[in-house]
Amino acid sequence: MIQKCLFPAAGYGTRFLPATKAIPKEMLPVLTKPLLQYGVEEAIEAGCETMAIVTGRGKRAIEDHFDVSYELEHQIKGTSKEHYLNEIRSVMDNCTFSYTRQIEMKGLGHAILTGETLIGHEDSFAVILADDLCDNANGQTVLRQMANIHKKYPDCCVVAIEEIPMTDTNKYGVIAGNLIEENVYKVDNMVEKPESKDAPSNLAIIGRYILIPQIFDVLRDTKPGKGGEIQITDALLTLAKQGKVLAYKFSGVRFDCGSVDGFVEATNYFYKKSNLK
Repeated sequence: MIQKCLFPAAGYGTRFLPATKAIPKEMLPVLTKPLLQYGVEEAIEAGCETMAIVTGRGKRAIEDHFDVSYELEHQIKGTSKEHYLNEIRSVMDNCTFSYTRQIEMKGLGHAILTGETLIGHEDSFAVILADDLCDNANGQTVLRQMANIHKKYPDCCVVAIEEIPMTDTNKYGVIAGNLIEENVYKVDNMVEKPESKDAPSNLAIIGRYILIPQIFDVLRDTKPGKGGEIQITDALLTLAKQGKVLAYKFSGVRFDCGSVDGFVEATNYFYKKSNLK
C-alpha cells in the first residue's frame, strides 16, 4: 500500500492573478473546499497516511488550513455552524502533514526532488497535482485505481493518462507504449509538451503519479529540458527505457483547475452533485 503522497505546491498560479497574488492557487475553493483538500482526501482514500507538501514563499495559508484554528472553533462550538468543520477535522485526524520549501521554481521534476527529504527512499510514493481535480468512478478514486495497478507491478512507476485532442499535445507530457492489459500500457516513449506533428500519441499524462524511490537518483542526473526546467517526463523516460514505467487510462473525470475554463467547469460539475443547490 502506498503510504506517502507528495504535493508540489510552490507554483505562482499566474493564470489566476490577481487572485493568487496573496492566496496560494492550491487554496482556491471549488464550492466550499480548497483544491488541495480534494487532493488530500483522494490520497487518504487510496491509503496514504503521510502528506508531504512542497511549498514556497507566501504559502502559509496551506499550513494554517491543515491545523487547528482555536479561535474559530471556539466561536462556533455548539452552534449550528460547527458541522462545517467536520470534513477538515476528519482529514486532520486521518493523516499527518510535513512541509519543505522549494526555493527556486525549476520545474515539476525539481519540485519532486525537493520533496525527497520528506519522502525518504524506502517505498514507492504518490504524487498529486492539486490543480488536476478528479472525481471518482465506480467508488474508487484515480489514485486508488493506480495503487491497485502498482500492487500488481511493484517495481514500476505508474502515471495516469487520458485521451486528449491532438491539438492539445503541447500542453502535456505524452506517452507511447504497448497495451499489456485493459487500460494499462508499458511505456516506451514519453515527450514533454510536443507539437501535434511530433507527438507519439494522444495519450496525455495528468497530475497523478506513483513513483518508485529510484526516481530521486534519476532526477539528480536529469538535465534541464523543455523551458529550461527539470521535467519529470524526462526522468520517467529514463526509467521507461528500463521497462519500469506503466501508464494507466483511469476511470473518472478530470478538470484542469489550473485554467479558468477548467476551474469553472469543475465548480459547475461539483455544484450539480452537491447538496448546496
